[in-house]
Amino acid sequence: MNRAAVFLDRDGVLIANVDTYVRTMSDVQILPGVFDALRRLATTSYAIVLVSNQSAVGRGLVAAEDVLAINARVVAQIEDAGGRIDAAFLCLHSPADACDCRKPKPGLLFQAQAELGLNLAASYLVGDAASDIAAARAAGACGILVRTGRGAIQETLLDPRDRAGTPVVRDLAAAVDRILQGANC
Repeated sequence: MNRAAVFLDRDGVLIANVDTYVRTMSDVQILPGVFDALRRLATTSYAIVLVSNQSAVGRGLVAAEDVLAINARVVAQIEDAGGRIDAAFLCLHSPADACDCRKPKPGLLFQAQAELGLNLAASYLVGDAASDIAAARAAGACGILVRTGRGAIQETLLDPRDRAGTPVVRDLAAAVDRILQGANC
């Protein structure tokens, strides 16, 4: 109980962003260094939790079953490479749905906390968007922005409250380095 977690956004952190949404496995491209970073993280006591907005479902562009199947295959690839993902929480709503789980709201993190008994104050969220950092802040976790995916552009969009206290790093490997060094936000 009260285990710390490393929350990971999927698109832009683990796999390449696709402007037209990841709709099939052929759209999936694991980013360089991801497998090695996740192997290192897997040796820790952190819960490793995927938290991802997948609005293509809510927009009617892809079926929920297809998104869940793609996510399961990405997780299987990570596990086959020696990493682990302990749980995945996806928001399948469109932005217009105004749900509590779509980042920048912290609902996915709160769901994970309730189901896995996590200590959010000792946790990290690694993402490539200002919405990831805002969700981390709203949940009391440390947000780390990666410059992969949309991160280089999103860095300029950070809320002033987040800009000073948000580590910005090149990629997931650099984020894992900071986490393993016990860096604070």
